[in-house]
Amino acid sequence: MPEAERENEDVISRLVLEARQDLQRRRYLMASDQFEQAVAAYAPKDFLIALRGPKLAVVAEMKQRTPSMGVLAQDYRPADLAHAYTEGGAAAISVLTHMAGFGGRAEHIRMVRAATTLPILRKDFITDPYEVAEARACGADAVLLIVAALEAQQLKDLVAVAKSRGIAALVEVHDEHQTAAALEAGAQAIGVNHRDLRTFAVDLGLTEKLRGLVPRDVVLVAESGIHGREDAKRMREAGADAILVGELLMRSADPAAQIRELNSWSG
Repeated sequence: MPEAERENEDVISRLVLEARQDLQRRRYLMASDQFEQAVAAYAPKDFLIALRGPKLAVVAEMKQRTPSMGVLAQDYRPADLAHAYTEGGAAAISVLTHMAGFGGRAEHIRMVRAATTLPILRKDFITDPYEVAEARACGADAVLLIVAALEAQQLKDLVAVAKSRGIAALVEVHDEHQTAAALEAGAQAIGVNHRDLRTFAVDLGLTEKLRGLVPRDVVLVAESGIHGREDAKRMREAGADAILVGELLMRSADPAAQIRELNSWSG
């Protein structure tokens, strides 16, 4: 394998390893009985229903930085962003909790939950059932599961764990094979990530390419590389139920207005 290709393959492995290392730190912060009480104390909202409607739904994402783009917000305030996203008309909020790569923490979900009534997606490189339960304990209503980061049985198990914990799973794919794996695992929501996690190249045509493989009763979310109203319109015409937008909002001086602009196309 060429050196450049090997380095790109290693990106996902590194992000997964970093997530596991941080998980080991958190796993022992709370006694198991207290942890289960925290899980049971939160009544999850219906993330999937929030993304289905007559208009294209906007899942507004917050992240302090990314491995490919660097720092997006020097003064990162999850609660303030949650207020702005809610005011702008977002259907749901995505919160990055990966610390090493994105500057996130599980605690950011609690901050967002205290600031909004919208459904929350926990976005991370999740590989362990504990992280699914932890998401609910913090106030999240869904978790992201990335096919490229999981073995087939792991994916099936985690989709089942999410269902048993009463929260949704948004299963992220990048190609036909991963889409088939997501459906085989029982995914009720599929996110098409236009950004290749190995090369960081963006291809908005992926949603158009994969739409025909996803049954209409499965929620389809177009993720990454959406930079304005015309991109949103293109995704809706491709058959997406929702778009997930992060960089555009994090770089905007007025994210609420930016969401309203995305929502201004009513198709």
